[in-house]
Amino acid sequence: MNPLELVKQYHEQTKHEFNRHARALGYMDWANQPDPFRRYEGAPLYALPLLAAGDDLVAPPYESLYSSQPVPPQPVTLNSLSRFFEYGLSITAWKEYGGNRWALRSNPSSGNLHPTEGYLLIRETADLPLKAGLYHYAPKEHGLEHRWHGSNEVIDVLLQPFPAQSFFVGLSSIHWREAWKYGERAFRYCQHDIGHALGTLRIAGAVLGWRVFLLAGLDDRTIGALLGLNRLHEFERAEPEFPELLCVVCPARDSRQESIPLAINQTIVEHWDQGDWRGKANRLSRDNPVPWEIIDDVTKASWKSSAEQSELRLSPSPAPFPERTSAPVRRSDTISAHQIIHQRRSAVALDGNTSISAGQFFTMLERVMPHSNRPVAQRPMPWDSLAWDPTIHLALFVHRVDDLLPGMYMLLRNADPALKATFQQAMHEQFAWTVPESCPASLPLYLLEDGNAQRIATQVSCHQEIAGAGAFSLGMIAEFEASLEKHGPCFYKRLFWETGLIGQVLYLEAEAAGVRSTGIGCFFDDPVHRVLGWYPDTRFQSLYHFTVGGAVEDHRLTTLPPYGELSGGRKSMEP
Repeated sequence: MNPLELVKQYHEQTKHEFNRHARALGYMDWANQPDPFRRYEGAPLYALPLLAAGDDLVAPPYESLYSSQPVPPQPVTLNSLSRFFEYGLSITAWKEYGGNRWALRSNPSSGNLHPTEGYLLIRETADLPLKAGLYHYAPKEHGLEHRWHGSNEVIDVLLQPFPAQSFFVGLSSIHWREAWKYGERAFRYCQHDIGHALGTLRIAGAVLGWRVFLLAGLDDRTIGALLGLNRLHEFERAEPEFPELLCVVCPARDSRQESIPLAINQTIVEHWDQGDWRGKANRLSRDNPVPWEIIDDVTKASWKSSAEQSELRLSPSPAPFPERTSAPVRRSDTISAHQIIHQRRSAVALDGNTSISAGQFFTMLERVMPHSNRPVAQRPMPWDSLAWDPTIHLALFVHRVDDLLPGMYMLLRNADPALKATFQQAMHEQFAWTVPESCPASLPLYLLEDGNAQRIATQVSCHQEIAGAGAFSLGMIAEFEASLEKHGPCFYKRLFWETGLIGQVLYLEAEAAGVRSTGIGCFFDDPVHRVLGWYPDTRFQSLYHFTVGGAVEDHRLTTLPPYGELSGGRKSMEP
């Protein structure tokens, strides 16, 4: 079977197999959970400074991340790197209940299992007490494990095509972290977790005035080599780790540089073994992982085996979102990005009562619009980080939005003028496709059918009340067949990355609006497609669900600070 057909087969099988794994979840408990923290035993750990909210590099107001005045870029220092990883991948709190303790992180994860690992590849500079090389980010310690020490000259050559002070950040997945609990569907969850982490890194960059671009032209073999994941002898008895993506972080802005490559010099990677490699990956689970052949198969089938030598034309800064044609939502100009990032939580229950204003609803939707009629680097943050046009659209179940009819809606995120007709032809004929009266003219939102959609939203989301108890919920709908045919089977993962990025924007937008949200990974794929009208057509597929509303707090849980046990306010980079 060719890779494209195998990817499609995996997707079809995981639509139907999930029910069995969902029923098994009731027998899981915290005692069975694997150790959530990957470490490299024998690699020096360099502690990043633990910065309080009022310390150096105070975060700008949250709303400024989307304004016409970009945040001034911060220099690359130990403190700014610490903030970058704090907002991108760190622990934001600990929770305790019944003798169990678990960490919450800035990057959300399915079941809080966190299969995503982060890496830093950086040159040596006078302003930064780090040696040139590759580092693994250790979230429990908020530190950097020095995995590879290479010559500054080699890394300078690698980074030479990019703006001054640039460095690389990579992400990988440990499939076992999800598979022990979710079985075959775990590969899908790992991928939208990557999208969430890409979102947290891009937003962390925006707080510091930095740009973050996905190097979409790279092949997976190169990413794996750069991150040391191809060194299988250093993963003996440890759960395997798979390369996902590499981003370039550009703190400095140079108006003379018109473009950057989306791939790198392959000849440099061929000599990567010449440096000094340190450490071996730790074992995460007590028992041997259950083999899931279909996960291994789809990993191979979606492997990106070729590199594209494409370029991204730069702009001085990301463009702001267009001026609204309706009255703006009143939000505090003083609430900081730091506060919003740190208070983000996944809601475990919604109250079935809280509503939001139509203005708040429209603002949330505007923030997930990439404005694909613009060149990539001129799109609003965080959509300037993805080097492809949007492929994900939102089917919305609106329950409690003031001055907006409840019912089913569709938001089209691509500026292609033919897209509306394509969806109309595929969906139920009776859908109205009318524009709500109060909707901003720039927002392609359409009412499909008015009425109470709470029951159907709950049913298609594995009968979870949270999907019908909020202000609204949604399914993220992919242009599935066309995207895979155009870009190949490796794009299967990128469809999920885009959904995770949408989810991350909605997480923070919900917090800014005074409500809460959560991703919903458990949903019945084909029943969703029947509700919308295209089943058994596979041109469009629902990949991820999400809900927003008033949270019900669980007061049985104790919340603890993220790094309270690390006393002394560590200021040294000594291992």
